[in-house]
Amino acid sequence: MDTIIDTPKMDKMQSTNYSALSTLTTVFFFWGFIASGNSVFIPFCKEYFGLDQFQSQLIDFAFYGAYYLGALALFLISSSKGRDVVGSWGYKKTIVIGLLFSALGAGAMIVSVFSNVFSGMLLGLFIVALGFSLQQTSANPFMIILGDERTGSTRITLGGAVNSFGTTIGPLVIAMALFGTTEAISDDLIKSLELNQVSILYGCVGLLFLVVALLFKMSKNVPDGKIIEEETEKTSEKKAITTLLVITGLLIICFAPVFYSYSERFSGNPKEAEQIRIIGWLAGLFVVVIGLIVAFFKGSKEKTNWGAMQYPQLTLGMLAIFIYVGVEVAIGSNLGEYLKRNQGMSASEISPYISMYWGSLMIGRWTGAVAAFDLSQKMKTLLRFIVPFIAFGVVLGAGYLIGYDLSHLHWYFICVAIQIVAFYLTNDKPALTLGVFGILGVLAVAIGILSSGTIAIYALLSGGLFCSIMWPCIFSLALGGLGKYQTQGSAFLVMMILGGAIIPPLQGKFADIFTIQSSFIVGIVCFTYLTFYAFYVKKILNKQGLSFE
Repeated sequence: MDTIIDTPKMDKMQSTNYSALSTLTTVFFFWGFIASGNSVFIPFCKEYFGLDQFQSQLIDFAFYGAYYLGALALFLISSSKGRDVVGSWGYKKTIVIGLLFSALGAGAMIVSVFSNVFSGMLLGLFIVALGFSLQQTSANPFMIILGDERTGSTRITLGGAVNSFGTTIGPLVIAMALFGTTEAISDDLIKSLELNQVSILYGCVGLLFLVVALLFKMSKNVPDGKIIEEETEKTSEKKAITTLLVITGLLIICFAPVFYSYSERFSGNPKEAEQIRIIGWLAGLFVVVIGLIVAFFKGSKEKTNWGAMQYPQLTLGMLAIFIYVGVEVAIGSNLGEYLKRNQGMSASEISPYISMYWGSLMIGRWTGAVAAFDLSQKMKTLLRFIVPFIAFGVVLGAGYLIGYDLSHLHWYFICVAIQIVAFYLTNDKPALTLGVFGILGVLAVAIGILSSGTIAIYALLSGGLFCSIMWPCIFSLALGGLGKYQTQGSAFLVMMILGGAIIPPLQGKFADIFTIQSSFIVGIVCFTYLTFYAFYVKKILNKQGLSFE
C-alpha cells in the first residue's frame, strides 16, 4: 500500500513563541564563528605546514564531512530502533547533547595543537562538527514548529542572522589568535609562529559550549520539542537507507585513493598522484549528484519504503543544500588564496576581506530576519532599507575595533544596495527569493572571474550577500508538507552539508591546475542549479496543494 503524502492545511496563522526563539538562536552563533574561522585557518595552515591548496582544503573536508556522517548515523539509529531518536529525545535534549560533543571536539583540538599535528587538528574539527550536526538536525525544524509553518523560513533566517554575527567576528578573532597582530606579516614569518594561542581560543570556545549546554538545559522557556506519539509511528525507509549507504560506500571508494596518493609510493610520480586526486574528487561529486537524482525519480514515483525521500521537494532540496553549502564555503575558503595570488596580499592581510565576505551573509540575514517579527508592513519596509546598512556598519566597526584599516571596503555599500533592491522585489517569497538571489550569484561570480582589482574583489565578496538568504529558503521549501517525516527530512538536509567537504577542495584542485581566478567557475555552476531548484520546487509544491508564496 502506498504511503500517503501529508498535505497539512494552512488557514489560521499560528503565533510565534518568541521567548523560546530568542534562546534557541544562541546555538546558531557557534556554527558561524567556527565555520568562518576556518577561512582564515586554511591559508594559515597552508603556510605553517607547507601544504598545497588542495591539502589546505581538507580542513573543510573534515569539518563538513562530519555533518554528513553525524546526520547519517542519527538516521540509521532511528531506523534500526523503529522510531525517530531526535523526536523521542526532543529537540532541546538533542541540542544539549550536540553542544557536549562540540566541547569534546574543542578538547581534542587543544591536544592536537600541543602535539603540533595537522591531522590531529582535522580530527578535532571533525568532532566539533559532529556536535554541530546534532544541533542543526534539531534546531532548524525546531525553528519551524515555534510558529506558523509558512513563516518558518523567516525564523530560520533570524537564527541565521545570529549565526552570521559569528561568521563576521570569527575570522577577525581567529586571525588575532593566530597572528597576534593586525599588521601585515610575511608568509615566511608565519612558518615560525607558535600555535599556543589556538589552544587558548579553543579552550574558551569549549568552555562556552559547556556553559550554553547548561543554560539551554535549565531554560524554562524552551519546550522539550518532543514529537507526539502518532508522529513517531514506525515507517519503512529501506530504500532510502540503501541509497544513502550505497552513496557512502562509493564515496569511501572514491576518496581512499585520493588520500593514498599522498603516501611515499607516489613521491616520485607527482603527475600520477595529481590525476588520482582529480579523478577521485570528481567521482565523489558524481556519486552524490547522481545518487540524489536517482532517489528523486524513484522515490517520487514509488513512494513506498522511501521515507522522507518520497517527497521530490526534499530530494532535490538535498542536492540544493549540498550545492549551496559547497559554493558558500568554496568562495570563502578560496578567497584568501585569490587575494594572495592576484592581489599580492600576505596571509595576515586577508582577514578583513574574509570577515566582509562572511559579514555579507550577516547583512542579508539580518535583512531577511525583519519578516520574523510582528511589525506593520510600513515598518518592515523601512527596516529592510535601514537594517542592511546597520549590519554593514557593524562589519566595518568590528574590523576597526580590532585595528584593521577597512577604508578600501567603504564603496562595498553599492553591492549592499543591490541586495536591498532584490529584497524589495522578492518580498519574503522563498522560491522567488532563492531564484532571484541565484541569478545575482551567477552574475557576481562571472564578474569576479572576468574583471580585476577592486571590482573583482567586490564581486566575489558579494557572493556572500546572495548566499545569505538561501539556507532558510531551501530548508523551508524542502521540508514543506513533510508532516511526520519533517525531522527525518531535516536530518537528510543536514547530511548534505557534505557539499562543504567536497566542492571547496575540488575548486582548490582546479586552482592548483589552472588559475585561482578561473576556478571560481565552480560558483557559476552551483548558483545555476540553485536558480533551477527555486523555480522547479514551486511547481512541485503547488501540485501538492502547498504554496509559500
